[in-house]
Amino acid sequence: MNTFKTLARNKLVLASAITASLLLTACSDNDNKPEVVPPTPPVVNQVYTVTVTNLTANQPMSPITLVAHDDISAWQVGAPASLALETLAESGDGSMFSSMDDVGSVTVGQGILMPGMSESIELSLAPDDVDSVSILTMLVNTNDAFAGLNDFSLDALTVNQMMSFRSIAYDAGTEANSEAKGSLPGPADGGEGFNALRDDVDRVHAHPGVISQDDGLTDSVLSASHRFDNPVLTIKIERTQ
Repeated sequence: MNTFKTLARNKLVLASAITASLLLTACSDNDNKPEVVPPTPPVVNQVYTVTVTNLTANQPMSPITLVAHDDISAWQVGAPASLALETLAESGDGSMFSSMDDVGSVTVGQGILMPGMSESIELSLAPDDVDSVSILTMLVNTNDAFAGLNDFSLDALTVNQMMSFRSIAYDAGTEANSEAKGSLPGPADGGEGFNALRDDVDRVHAHPGVISQDDGLTDSVLSASHRFDNPVLTIKIERTQ
């Protein structure tokens, strides 16, 4: 009799446990909680500091233009200058680079970079936008001389790494180097900037230098102080983030 009661009690406990388990399962199935989606991590930009130093004695540089872009060249030695380059090399205005294909952004410095002075510009780019950068400026006491760094791949830099470059002066080949009054936009003349007429060799090449009135170019508004040797710029690029 005791054995019978014990078996009955065990069956009752087992049945209760099964029932409770079924109820819990049913509750779990009917609990329509929304799926938890983990938050998307914020995009962390890659940050670069570009420092440009004017090495010349008396050639102010136009506001530094930083062009972030994909697979393009801002200029090519031996080839005709683009309209954007012609405009920068004759007037110091680099804004036209923003309208070129494959250009992501154009950042312009604070103002004229005087001889012996340096300027640092911060460039912040989303990881998907990081590719290459070109840096350009005009020697404003010339007809169409410019300097800079062409198509530097930012992928070459890791955080806290810096690279340094030197730039010679280039001639855009779009305006004759007459040095004549009214043809230079810099403080030595205060003349015109961009002129759509191309009256030179129409190809980019190393600049031959300034002649000046002191060396017999009688129509020149420049003096010997405006001459320059290469390099004319130092450029440092550091990745800070």
